[in-house]
Amino acid sequence: MYERILVATDGSELSDLAVNSAIDLALLTQAELMVVKVVQHYPASYFEGSLLLSQTEVSRLREQADAEAQRVVDAVKEKADGRGVKSTRSIVMQGELISEAIIEAARVHHCDLIVMASHGRRGIKRLLMGSETLHVLTHSHTPVLVLR
Repeated sequence: MYERILVATDGSELSDLAVNSAIDLALLTQAELMVVKVVQHYPASYFEGSLLLSQTEVSRLREQADAEAQRVVDAVKEKADGRGVKSTRSIVMQGELISEAIIEAARVHHCDLIVMASHGRRGIKRLLMGSETLHVLTHSHTPVLVLR
């Protein structure tokens, strides 16, 4: 049924439910699992209160974000490998739009399914913050399984 399943994670509790379901589905279908975490890098200068951060500090913050993302995907990969999922791969991607990076990863790696969590924002929060999940659902040519 599925040969390659992409699971998008942000390391949250809700995302962990999607990860567990993706692992179960990969086991059931004997599919390869690809774990993706997208890191958003912000502009080259940051403001902390009213202080402009130095380029060194900006670089340090980016390195911290990348290291944390790698920790998240490595933990998922270890969990999947421990459950016997075949050839689990993990990637950390940088991107301004998380949803576009997920869609691109699924396309480039020829995934048959994208599994991700919905954070269930409602009302004004959803209007202001948008929904990465909704964007993936409406723009991806790869089928998407959304878990709440």
